[in-house]
Amino acid sequence: MRPPLAVAGYTDAVLDVVGGTLTEAERTRAERFTRKQDRLDFVAAHLLVRHCAAEILGTRACMLTVVQRCDHCGQAHGRPWLAEEPALSISLAHTSGYVCAAAGPGRVGVDAEHATDGPADENLAALALTPSESALVGRDNRKLIRQWVRKEALVKRGELALDRLRDADLSGLPLDDGLSGSLEWDGRHLLEWTAGTVIATAITDEPAKLRLLGG
Repeated sequence: MRPPLAVAGYTDAVLDVVGGTLTEAERTRAERFTRKQDRLDFVAAHLLVRHCAAEILGTRACMLTVVQRCDHCGQAHGRPWLAEEPALSISLAHTSGYVCAAAGPGRVGVDAEHATDGPADENLAALALTPSESALVGRDNRKLIRQWVRKEALVKRGELALDRLRDADLSGLPLDDGLSGSLEWDGRHLLEWTAGTVIATAITDEPAKLRLLGG
C-alpha cells in the first residue's frame, strides 16, 4: 500500500477537478445545510476523500463508498470509513470555502480552520490548551487555532476527545506563523500547511505526502 496522502484545495477548485457521486445518506446530510457554501463544502470534502483514497488503492473514486455511522445514536455521522476497504483509514474536513482529506494505513486525522490575526478567544484557549501551551500561545489567535487544528486531527484519529483536549500537551511543537512541512510528535507524523487564512494539519502514523488542487 502506498504511503499516507493528504489532498486539499479551495472548494470551487476541488469541485472543478474531482467528480463523483455521493451516497443517499450523504446527499440527505448535504441537503440539510441551509447555507449554499456549507453544502458545497460538505459535498467537496466527501468527494475529495474518495479521490484521496482511490489514489492510494490504485482504483477509481467511483468504486468507493464512504460510510459514517455514529456508535451512540446510529445516525450517519461520526468517523468515516470505506465499505470496500475498511482497513484503510480516511479523514476529511471542511471550513468555509476550503476542504481537505487524508487517507492511509494505521490512523489518520485531518482538520482545517480559518484563523484571523488578533487576540485569542480566552474561552477556547481554556478549553483546549494546557498551561504550557497557554504560555506559548499567549493572546495570539493564529497560534491558538494551530493548536486547535492539531488537536482536532487527534480527535479524528480517535486518540482524543473534544471534552478532554487538555489531555494532549503539544507544547513541544513549533508555532511559527506560516509554518509548512512535516513534524514528528510522540511517534506521530504531522503534515501542516496554510492557504490564505486557513491553517491545516494531517496526522498520520507514517510520513504523508501533500497534494494541493487548483494551485
